[in-house]
Amino acid sequence: MSLIFATNNLHKLAEIRSAVPQLSIQGLSESGVNEDIPETGTTLQENARQKARHIYDKLGENCFADDTGLEVSALNGAPGVYSARYAGPDGNFEDNNRKLLGALKESVNRKAQFRTVICLIQDGNEHYFEGICPGDILEEYAGSKGFGYDPIFKPYGFKESFAEMSMETKNEISHRGLAVKKLISFLNTL
Repeated sequence: MSLIFATNNLHKLAEIRSAVPQLSIQGLSESGVNEDIPETGTTLQENARQKARHIYDKLGENCFADDTGLEVSALNGAPGVYSARYAGPDGNFEDNNRKLLGALKESVNRKAQFRTVICLIQDGNEHYFEGICPGDILEEYAGSKGFGYDPIFKPYGFKESFAEMSMETKNEISHRGLAVKKLISFLNTL
């Protein structure tokens, strides 16, 4: 089975491909789409749907998209749906991490969770899958693997951050990995 993953994020594409080697997953550029798809929703589900619907309507092929947010308890769930742009429209991973660590500098509450919502459009029908990974925000960077907030997020039950884990371990426990497992279970019923 072949699916289009509506993303230009090569890190996400690599994670998904590693998690589901039995599927042929094409990114946007491989599908001939070289545009950034707007994310104007106020929830992860809205953004995932918006991206998947855009690609399905454009190409007429089954596809899926995800949106992920880091929800920090001490910040009332922020940055949440705005995680990728937390430090502003021109910010990068480093800027986002620095801003988050600054916002939590005086906080003893380091609880957070990563949450991913996947929207699959299969023959025009929408299906949603969610994965949540709870943990804590570290006080300083740990590790150099992964991307985004991985160097400052340590999932519960583990001694290392996402950025210190192998991709295989991260895919087993991460928010995206859990949502993908639900997606695969659904696809296996077709």
